[in-house]
Amino acid sequence: MELYAERGFDSTTVVEIAGRAGLTERTFFRYFADKREVLFWGAKELEASLVAQVEAGPGGPPLGVVVGAFVHAADFFEGRREQARQRQAVIASSPELRERELIKLASLGAALADALRRRGVTEPGATLAAEAGLAVFRVAFERWVGGAGDQPLAKLLEDTADRLADLTSERV
Repeated sequence: MELYAERGFDSTTVVEIAGRAGLTERTFFRYFADKREVLFWGAKELEASLVAQVEAGPGGPPLGVVVGAFVHAADFFEGRREQARQRQAVIASSPELRERELIKLASLGAALADALRRRGVTEPGATLAAEAGLAVFRVAFERWVGGAGDQPLAKLLEDTADRLADLTSERV
C-alpha cells in the first residue's frame, strides 16, 4: 500500500513490491498472479466465509441471511480501517482496478446467490437477495472507510440494511 501511495499503482513494479516485502520476485508470484491481486488478497477467503455463513446461518428472510453473513464477517475488517482506506484510494485511482473490484464483487454476488439456492431460495429471490445484500455491504463499507463517525462496520451494515428496508416499503 505504501508503494502504491508513494508511486501510484501504474508506476509500482512487482520487483519493488517484492523488495519492500523482503521477498524475491519468484516468491511474490507464488502468492500472487500479478500486482493487482495484492489488493484483493483476502477475497477468496472472505467469499468462502460468507458462503459458509449463508449456508449454515440462522433462518429468516433471504436478505436478512445475507446481511447477517456480512455482519458476522465484519470482525475481519475491524482494526484494518486505515488499510481499507488506503486500498480504496488506490482502487479509485485506476480504471483497471475499479473494473477488477467489480468483477470480484460480481463473483461474490453469484456465490451468495448459489448459497441461497442451496438453502432452497428460488429465483429471482436468491439473486435479488444476494445482490441487495451486496449493495448493503458496499454502501456500509464506503461509509466505514469514509469515516462515518468511527462506527463499527457491523453497526453500519445493520443501519444500511434498515435504510434499505425503509426504502423498499415506500411507494414509488
